[in-house]
Amino acid sequence: MSIRDVYIVDAVRTPVGKFAGALSGVRPDDLAAHVVASLVARAPGLDPSRIDDVYFGDANGAGEDNRDVARMAVLLAGLPVSVPGVTVNRLCGSGLEAVIQAARAVAVGDASVAVAGGVESMSRAPWVLQKPERAFPAGHQQLHSTTLGWRMTNPRMPAEWTVALGEGAELIADKHGISRAQQDAFALASHGKAAAAWDAGLYDGEVVPYDGADLTRDECIRADSSMEALARLKPAFREDGTVTAGNASPLNDGAAALLLVDDEGLRATGREPLARIRASAVTGVEPQLFGLGPVEAARRALTKAGKGFADLTTFELNEAFAAQSLGCLAEWPELDPAVVNPRGGAIAIGHPLGASGARLAGSVAHQLAAAGSGTGLAALCIGVGQGLALVLER
Repeated sequence: MSIRDVYIVDAVRTPVGKFAGALSGVRPDDLAAHVVASLVARAPGLDPSRIDDVYFGDANGAGEDNRDVARMAVLLAGLPVSVPGVTVNRLCGSGLEAVIQAARAVAVGDASVAVAGGVESMSRAPWVLQKPERAFPAGHQQLHSTTLGWRMTNPRMPAEWTVALGEGAELIADKHGISRAQQDAFALASHGKAAAAWDAGLYDGEVVPYDGADLTRDECIRADSSMEALARLKPAFREDGTVTAGNASPLNDGAAALLLVDDEGLRATGREPLARIRASAVTGVEPQLFGLGPVEAARRALTKAGKGFADLTTFELNEAFAAQSLGCLAEWPELDPAVVNPRGGAIAIGHPLGASGARLAGSVAHQLAAAGSGTGLAALCIGVGQGLALVLER
């Protein structure tokens, strides 16, 4: 069996909304349907019935995104009912996992045309109530928030594995001697780059605002932020800590989608691809050091592609926390930091969990198309200790 080339023809995303912000009134299945419909509308030469499958990442799945949100998106987007959909969950890496699974299906001939993406509404994530261990309990019952992080934790898990995500970032800051000032400076740069990219129109070709929501630009970007403003924020996880709300990614809502094809599918679209998928890799690390998950995943993906860090034109590294990102960068001494997140990162843009990986992959593809050639990398850390990376080229 020959392995087929896999191309990214197009990639779209919503503006990223802040928690309880402009997209909080939109159901996640509607957000997913919006990017799917927008993606298909931008390929008028493609008969939607030719889409072999739709893969969508979703980290929560406990609320309105239940019942296979990928299939819901297909139906709500008005695609033919013959188009199937599957939802995948690798927590923060779910959107990128969807892209990788779709690419794998195309590469081995199981699909010629596929849509991949991700969605998350952290605003609308519900509280959940466990069933009682016996009938008719007399006492009060506990509700668990499904917005982010550990809940209903298995007591067999070692305590050091189940620390808060922010405490994991503090551990990485300890490990690499990363100061509060370094983290704040990294966060400030993220906001500055994101604001500049929007002002320059660099996101105009990929962002598709949701009709009915008053949001045309990523909602969490603070173009007027400063080191002084960031320094005033209190540590969020340790009394004497370095991780704050200002140097961590916020809670967000959003969706993203990409169109993946083989050579036959490419001819059907009549389009020039943005980029070609070269390789991917996934790795595991200690759960409390989840933020360092991309370190080995990126190395392995580049090795599979026959590339090194010096070959990168652009690198979209998800900024879950400034400490986590700086920790990864410290372990890649051969990487030029200037190629990392040139249009801003998740600290500014936002991190709607299930959508972020698809956003990163789409951004890399658009950046490579703008450059005309080159090699790009997308990578994320993943809660409970994993890293995921994808290499693209043009």
